[in-house]
Amino acid sequence: MKVLGSTWDWLADPAHWSGDDGVWHRLLQHLLLTVVCLIVSCLIALPVALVLGHLGKGGALAVNISNVGRAVPTFAVLVLLLLTPVGKWGEGPTVVALVLFAVPPLLTNAYVGMREVDRGVVQAARGMGMTGRQTLTRVEVPLALPMILNGVRIAAVQLVATATIAALAGGGGLGRIITAGFNLASTPQVVAGAILVAVFALLVEGVFEVVERLGPAWARAGR
Repeated sequence: MKVLGSTWDWLADPAHWSGDDGVWHRLLQHLLLTVVCLIVSCLIALPVALVLGHLGKGGALAVNISNVGRAVPTFAVLVLLLLTPVGKWGEGPTVVALVLFAVPPLLTNAYVGMREVDRGVVQAARGMGMTGRQTLTRVEVPLALPMILNGVRIAAVQLVATATIAALAGGGGLGRIITAGFNLASTPQVVAGAILVAVFALLVEGVFEVVERLGPAWARAGR
């Protein structure tokens, strides 16, 4: 209980929320890193998943290869990247490690969503004279969108939780609050940093839930 009280005192101190080392600045860094990694991951994973799901070929292999990233700890990937020329790219190692971590749920959910689209509907679209591209963009992707968005949500929450490793490579984000707490032997600061990350992840989860609830019915299908 003493630790919890001290943690609350740390969070309630206005001095810990302002300045370059303050919570607001670190939160903004964390958000920026998460958004950048999520966008890069989507640009890599979604086109591959949509095309393979449309063709119905090679998707299982691609999913299995991407899932290898889940078996390798992100921290281990970051350490290895720091030992390569990528380690000189500033935030580069962190971004690469996080992107590798976020690709599997995006690729898997998008591919599965594409393959679960009713084949009868796809055949009907083709029978109406739609080209492959029209079938993909007007029929398959809209019907697969709930699964695609679910993958984006999972990836976003995982990125928020895992982006704390940026601090280990000298980067910013809420992880710096935790590492600074360890350096100062301040348990309340470490706990406060962990709480901030957890709350941020829950807020991101909540934002996606609200978007899906307020979105059109076809975006909520399958939830």
